[in-house]
Amino acid sequence: MTDHDHPAGRRAVCRRRRCAALIAAGVLLPLPALAGCSEDDREASVAASQDIAPAPRSALKNGGTLRWAVDAMPGTLNAFQSDADATTARIAGAVLPSMFTIDASGRPQRNADYLDAADISTRDPKQVVTYKINPKARWSDGTAITAADFVAQWTALRGKDNAFWTARNAGYDRIGKVEQGANAHEVKVTFARPYADWRSLFTPLYPKSVMGSANAFNDGAREQLKVGAGPFLVQERDTEESRVILARNPKWWGAPAKLNRIVLQSLPGDKRAAALAEGSVDVAAVDQIAAKRVASARRPASSGSPRTPAEGNAGPQGNGNRAGARTDARAAAAENSVLRGYTIRKALEPAYTQLALNGSSGPLADDRVRRAVARALDRQALADTVLKPLDLPSKPLGSHLLMAGQYGYADHSDALGDQDAGAAKALLADAGWKSDGADHQQAGQKAGAPAPDGYPDEDGDEPSDDRYAGDRYGDESDESDEDMPDGDSDDRNPARAGRVHAGAPGRGDRPAAAEAPLSFTGAVGSEVQQSALLRQSASFYKQAAASEKADADGDTGSAAYAKYKRYKKRAAEALGAAELIETGQGPQLPGSGGHPGARHAAVERAADAAAAPRPADGKTSRIAAVKKNGKPLTLRFVLPDGAGSEQLRTVGRRIASMLGKIGIQTSLQRVSDASYFQDHIAGGDYDLALYSWPGTAYPATDARPIYAKPQPAPDGSLTVEQNYTRVGTDHIDQLFDQAASELDEGAAHTLVAQADARIWAAAGSIPLYQRPELVATKKSLANVGAFGFATPRFQDIGYQK
Repeated sequence: MTDHDHPAGRRAVCRRRRCAALIAAGVLLPLPALAGCSEDDREASVAASQDIAPAPRSALKNGGTLRWAVDAMPGTLNAFQSDADATTARIAGAVLPSMFTIDASGRPQRNADYLDAADISTRDPKQVVTYKINPKARWSDGTAITAADFVAQWTALRGKDNAFWTARNAGYDRIGKVEQGANAHEVKVTFARPYADWRSLFTPLYPKSVMGSANAFNDGAREQLKVGAGPFLVQERDTEESRVILARNPKWWGAPAKLNRIVLQSLPGDKRAAALAEGSVDVAAVDQIAAKRVASARRPASSGSPRTPAEGNAGPQGNGNRAGARTDARAAAAENSVLRGYTIRKALEPAYTQLALNGSSGPLADDRVRRAVARALDRQALADTVLKPLDLPSKPLGSHLLMAGQYGYADHSDALGDQDAGAAKALLADAGWKSDGADHQQAGQKAGAPAPDGYPDEDGDEPSDDRYAGDRYGDESDESDEDMPDGDSDDRNPARAGRVHAGAPGRGDRPAAAEAPLSFTGAVGSEVQQSALLRQSASFYKQAAASEKADADGDTGSAAYAKYKRYKKRAAEALGAAELIETGQGPQLPGSGGHPGARHAAVERAADAAAAPRPADGKTSRIAAVKKNGKPLTLRFVLPDGAGSEQLRTVGRRIASMLGKIGIQTSLQRVSDASYFQDHIAGGDYDLALYSWPGTAYPATDARPIYAKPQPAPDGSLTVEQNYTRVGTDHIDQLFDQAASELDEGAAHTLVAQADARIWAAAGSIPLYQRPELVATKKSLANVGAFGFATPRFQDIGYQK
């Protein structure tokens, strides 16, 4: 996935949370029974957490090359440096030792390829962990993996020597000493302070030649790894071709890799649909639009093959157009033939999308206002919007620290409370934000003019984005109604079936509100919802335009005439977007033909307008904004503007509508992808925002910096670590610290659960849903796809016989 509900809108590095932000690591908190859900629920959740086409090794061919799309070339091959990213982590998993791997339910498992045993051998007076290394394990240069490698890694990462440019030292800083045990294959690690997440350490393990000196650590392993100890080795890092080639390790002592090579090819998300259509990649994480394109290629041509624009325009003089249509049809058929060789693997990704509330200043510094925002949200509806079209479990996530299906998961959202508009309004009133009346007509607003709750002006436009300005910056000289789109009379609109149609509006009347559900922009299988909503939006704006024109009474300089022009253009845009969807021409990704960028912009722009609350029955009823000292409560909702973030903006629009129902206005502001995370999220320049955090099996270690209470810095600023909501408490910090030191795993789990409940109550971060993980793979591939929490077994990936 490449949309921007990830921090920074990409798989950004965040203080080396195991490798990079949004790389799922894992921890075990084993319990006799899974708290908070039944065994059947757990099995269903685990089943939804992985989709990799499992197959026994005996069913796979020996040999072959796998071309795997990655987000970018790795900035470094050293996973413990600050610019390590998702590609760094993937390479490390294939070529370096992992003492513990993570299973599908987020539990660490001893890796028998490297360890014969690993246990806490002593608890008092000090915690001692004894590792017994598999005697067969050796580096590719022929030397054995021994205690010396463990000692070197601890020395480099413990944080005592500033010459090593490490990104973090969590866990290693708790170790008092690392030494050889009974022989070179036995390692004893003595902790100065107890550490519950000890299984997270020494994964990946680098050779002493990398960790043994600051120069080797800082520079030697950035662009090459001369020595490895995995089923594959780094053969080449080709910057010109933007790829890293991994080759089968001939000295690997475990089950030999089925593939000869894995080529990790840098390929931006917006180019993956085209690459799939060309057949130039074998595995690629994709967004929902590209997934839909793969799925549609498998449908029989007779079931509704897309019409091309040329086919639609062929007429008495359309021979050239017909020829173009035949050419386009042949190209589409060839593309579909290639795409039919792929399948979409889907699962719940171990990462969740949250609504972040910036509590550093302004109205959201008051926890009552934050809790009011949280209790206005219908989290179930938001989860349904994203996950139901994919046929994935759509329960809202109930934990900040463990994912659904993860061992030990329990829903602690009751610490905050369920959706309750009445309770939300009471919280606002208690904080001094009150309505000066019930639902009412806005003073000075003409009856029936579109007036979306929470939008800055009467048109629902977002002032920060000129693309939403309609005719304000354009000039349409045609004043007649002849070219107005007839979206109202189209019987194909399923949203209108069986409804009583209101009469045509006369002077001063306004049309009824749209009743179709909010569009699932970019969701697989959502064309019916999109086209229905867009056609109804077109009808609404057509009628509004006609009424405004009548009010203008020929005065082309009047405000009514300006509104007529805007509504007229929006009607045309909405109808055009609906027709693009119905003819199979949009929305599409680059590489799938036509002008996908324009199509997608038209669809989303119309969806933005259609999502806004509208007047009903000729009245302009809307929720009165809550105010304090005469000032309305308005929150700035910052969202990324990239082509891959349509779904995120759809969710944002729904949230804005929900907040409008309790009198909270939202000013939706789109910002560039490049500035979204660094300038706005990390910089604290927002009130509300949507982004994701990865799940982790080591929450006491990995999640602590996300929820740690910000501390004043000497220069007067706040040190927030990764807590970009700036909301935290001393009690939450204490619970994390206690959990990290608790060696009784049941007690540690209880402490983590208590921390999660406290985080819910603080209402700085509101988990909405687990992200969908969609991966396109060649149908012939096995043991690869949507891995979820599970660590890939690279040696078992291959082509079926």
